[in-house]
Amino acid sequence: METIFGNLQGLKSSQLKQLQRLYHQRIPGDRITTPEFSQRLAAISTEINQPVCAYLNRRGQVIRVGVGTPRQTQIPPLELPRYGAERLSGIRCIATHLKSEPPNEVALTAMAMQRLDALVMLNITGTGFTRRGGGATGYVKEAYLAHLVSDTKQLVAAQNSALGTQNSAIYSSISPPMSLDMLAEQDFIDLVEGLEEEFRREFVAQEVDADHDRVLIVAVMTDQLTPQQFHDTIAELGRLVDTAGGDVLHTVQQKRSRIHPQTVIGEGKVQEVALTAQTLGCNLVVFDRDLSPSQVRNLEAQIGVRVVDRTEVILDIFAQRAQSRAGKLQVELAQLGYMLPRLTGRGRAMSRLGGGIGTRGPGETKLETERRAIQRRISRLQQEVDQLQAHRSRLRQRRQHQEVPSVALVGYTNAGKSTSLNALTNAEVYTADQLFATLDPTTRRLVIPHADTNEPQEILITDTVGFIHELPASLMDAFRATLEEVTEADALLHLVDLSHPAWLSHIRSVREILAAMPVTPGPALVAFNKIDQVDSETLAIAREEFPLAVFISASERLGLETLRLRLSQLIAYAVEPK
Repeated sequence: METIFGNLQGLKSSQLKQLQRLYHQRIPGDRITTPEFSQRLAAISTEINQPVCAYLNRRGQVIRVGVGTPRQTQIPPLELPRYGAERLSGIRCIATHLKSEPPNEVALTAMAMQRLDALVMLNITGTGFTRRGGGATGYVKEAYLAHLVSDTKQLVAAQNSALGTQNSAIYSSISPPMSLDMLAEQDFIDLVEGLEEEFRREFVAQEVDADHDRVLIVAVMTDQLTPQQFHDTIAELGRLVDTAGGDVLHTVQQKRSRIHPQTVIGEGKVQEVALTAQTLGCNLVVFDRDLSPSQVRNLEAQIGVRVVDRTEVILDIFAQRAQSRAGKLQVELAQLGYMLPRLTGRGRAMSRLGGGIGTRGPGETKLETERRAIQRRISRLQQEVDQLQAHRSRLRQRRQHQEVPSVALVGYTNAGKSTSLNALTNAEVYTADQLFATLDPTTRRLVIPHADTNEPQEILITDTVGFIHELPASLMDAFRATLEEVTEADALLHLVDLSHPAWLSHIRSVREILAAMPVTPGPALVAFNKIDQVDSETLAIAREEFPLAVFISASERLGLETLRLRLSQLIAYAVEPK
């Protein structure tokens, strides 16, 4: 029996049968619809006093019938055929409407979200008359034909500026009211081929590197964020996506007092995201916060493209940046820990192995097998990380036995830690203007003057993984062997990128992460980097807020002698007997 979708409450069995018979109808391949099919659809709609939508493929077959508006009966994105940004979906919708008006904004948005070949809106009169010889007709007062147009740039600009206004004409074309005979004369093949040729030309003109993900960012501003913090969050997420190798095509924002538990953003905004993603040809949607497994599933089902959160972007960057065996170990551990709760299903409750009531059954499911394999892999990696931790501990004990003081370089990601290490020690650590350019800790010897005798003194300085606002807990745990370099060092050199607009927020984030560590780190010296890129007003504010700080430019090698002197004073304070 063919399925009828939508609001079926109150329908009689005879009316349901009439709707089901629509599946047996077929329209000629070169016609959008026929007067007979349109009248039949309108007659059923009049009888049940509800809108009805019939979805047809390009062979003219009815593939879906729904009771309700085009929005209420639209095909879920995951059930639509796969198509590129230069193609339409190969499906058209013939819909009835109880009022005498053109297709409204909601119907046109539903058309755009499904990328329909066309939307036909049949405005019905509410009455009909019986033709001579039997058969009802006269139910359709007028018809409108709507289809998409290929003006993506105007569409996005309209969504940004006036989502609640009548911007539909910008991305769709609506015909004047026409009779069913005029509608039947339209050449459907010419219409679709012409539209797809337009889309193809525009797609080729704006196509980016095929190796890069085409990313749509979704950001939610809650009451806990100031406008400046929200702006900084979006900018940082854009940098993360860029570092991970994606191209940000557009950003959708929403202000909410609290997060929607199922979809993070509201229903209307989910529709906007889906529409924007398919219009721009995005293949990835990135949210500015952590998402629960159920939120990811709900969003992907409604948007129709892959959805990831901020943590997954950071994990992807870490996977690209890890060079040493230790770094790769820790990245894999963090990824598996992130993936485990996101396996769809009930986990252990799905197991049927045992010997008591409720344990007999079909055996272990594939999901349970995958979960068990991941847990085994996590246990094995954890053992290797523990061995790595013990090895690092032995190295630290050897250095402490030799009484060589140590300093750990800490700071927000892209603050210039690796550049500073290179400038101070002539090391050759990889540097780049990217977030998380280096992951693996690098230790080098640095000669500084002794604070009391002014004699040359050797210390060890270690470059550590960069911090970031709301560093995911899974990363904190996986990188504990690396972060122990921070807690075990005699002192810290806290590097700050003064050229970044959110430098004060970065200092707070780093201090919060340090405060959350199980062992309290040693004393810290704040060093403001990149002073060659800031104005005098910012410098004055930083000097007033942090009178004991050092001001340097590692890339221009400015202030390094002062930094060495201050490091010697810091070491003397850190290692002197208390």
